[in-house]
Parts: sequence; structure tokens; C-alpha cells
Amino acid sequence: MELTDGDIKLRPFRLTDSARLVQLANNENIARNLRDGFPNPYTVEHAEAFIRKFKDLDPPTFFAIEYKGEYVGNIGLSKGSDVYRKSAEVGYFIGEEYWNKGIASTALNLICNYGLANLDIVRIHTGVFEHNQASRRVLEKCGFIKEGVFKNAVYKRDQFWDEVRYAKTM
Repeated sequence: MELTDGDIKLRPFRLTDSARLVQLANNENIARNLRDGFPNPYTVEHAEAFIRKFKDLDPPTFFAIEYKGEYVGNIGLSKGSDVYRKSAEVGYFIGEEYWNKGIASTALNLICNYGLANLDIVRIHTGVFEHNQASRRVLEKCGFIKEGVFKNAVYKRDQFWDEVRYAKTM
């Protein structure tokens, strides 16, 4: 399955994406904005394990992002469970050299439209570290509403940060 809008395509991962994923992800400016589950440094072994885990999901919920035919990042939806089964959390990253080109906004709109139409969910949410202004702008541009600020909710690299929570509903 592929989702496309102009020069942006969401597609399944390929094992051959691993070297490019390492190149994009092994970047301090990316890692500082993501949870600690995103390794830093990011190795070929990390990339291969990630791709193997998500490349054959049915239905697909994690995608490689292509811009003009080049792999530039990842985006995915993690469905909730129990009383949160009608919600999903979105997560994404774009390689730094591709920032400020509208790629994240387009990819986010594509996955939200897909998720709300096909995954039996009515709500998509995420949390952003307070210092990540660019990601906050992307979410707001895509119709996400700021629901609140979780004070000192994030502890990363020996420092506390607020988490700004956003959601979009059907």
C-alpha cells in the first residue's frame, strides 16, 4: 500500500532502506526531539530491527516517507488498546536536510486521513517536547488541537521538559 500527495509518498519499508535510515537517524538534532527508545547513536542493527518489525504489518501502520523518490523519514500510527482502542498515537521524523519543505505536514495529513478512514479509530494524538517548535507548527498546520501541557513530564538527558499534547479527531 502506498499513499501519495504530489512529491510525497508513504510506502512500506524495504530492507534496502537500512543504510539510508542510519544516515538520516544518526543525528543529534533528531534524537533530542524523540523518546529514548529511538537510539543514539543509530546503527545498522537498529535500522534493520526497526524495518523487520514494521515492514509487513497488516494493516500497515508504519511507513517510509519518500520525497521526490528519495527515502527521507518515517511516520507511523500506534493503535491504543483497552479503553483507548479507538485512538492512535502518531510519531514521525524527517531527515534534517529535508526540514522546512512541507514534507512532514503532507506526510502527517496522509497518515491521518488513512488512519481515520481505515483503522477503526476516531482520534489521533501525540506529545511534543516543549522545545520542538517546528513539530508543534506541523501539528497545528494539520488541524491538531493543543489539549494541554504536561509539566516536567519528560526526563531526557538529565533535564526535565514539559510535553505539549495534541490531538485530532474525526
